[in-house]
Amino acid sequence: MTRAFQATDRTVLRIAGEDHHKFLQDLVTNSLDGLKDGLVYAALLTPQGKYLADFFLVARDEGLLLDADAGQAADLKQRLTMYKLRAKVTIEDTGLSVVQGWDGPQPAGALTDPRDAELGWRLYTDAPEAALEGLEPGDPADWHALRVARAVPQSGVELIPNDSFILEAGFDRLHGVDFRKGCYVGQEVTARMRHKTELRKGLVRVEVSGEVPPGTPVEKDGKTVGTLYSNLGGYGLAHLRYDRASGPLTAGTATVLWPEAER
Repeated sequence: MTRAFQATDRTVLRIAGEDHHKFLQDLVTNSLDGLKDGLVYAALLTPQGKYLADFFLVARDEGLLLDADAGQAADLKQRLTMYKLRAKVTIEDTGLSVVQGWDGPQPAGALTDPRDAELGWRLYTDAPEAALEGLEPGDPADWHALRVARAVPQSGVELIPNDSFILEAGFDRLHGVDFRKGCYVGQEVTARMRHKTELRKGLVRVEVSGEVPPGTPVEKDGKTVGTLYSNLGGYGLAHLRYDRASGPLTAGTATVLWPEAER
């Protein structure tokens, strides 16, 4: 049976007004042309190409819903307002809830997670209790274990504002960036990383024995080679230097292994 829960760590904004499509198309990493197919996953970057926030977008009632991490929503709303200038755009809180589900059929109105279909679906509603009726209660920790197993980063954990680069976090694999669209904030740096350099570090799935907090340094022979973040169900997500992370590694009291098959 489909498992589902109310995602209390998400905030839904509404972007509307006659200029809303061009406004966002000129700012975010992905093309809004994908809205015709359902959810679009995208990010807002700094002019230097560093991550600020990631979110989902869906067309709704002559505007867009923007589904963001609750801890980032206020700053994101402020930054979008700053970029608005004279554009005819409104940015408002909706009060809508996000219901997430997996392991079964999607209910009416639900939309497949565009990052990885194995992550299930998302539903936007003003009546979350009704939306959850008839579904098996899901534990958010189980969903996050699935997220880690699928190597999908989380806002504010693996994706760190003013620090992370989205290509090192796998945004191309997660359908979160469009290299064919026109300019957007941070596009020049992102394109240069794509076409003119070989990534020497990035976010990878690792096998972990032991429990340590997110942000624990990963070491090899006493030297830091990366950082371990989420760690659930025997797997973790680590940002590693590819050329230094071979063989057994440690993160605090935990043992970390980046299998050859994962490279």
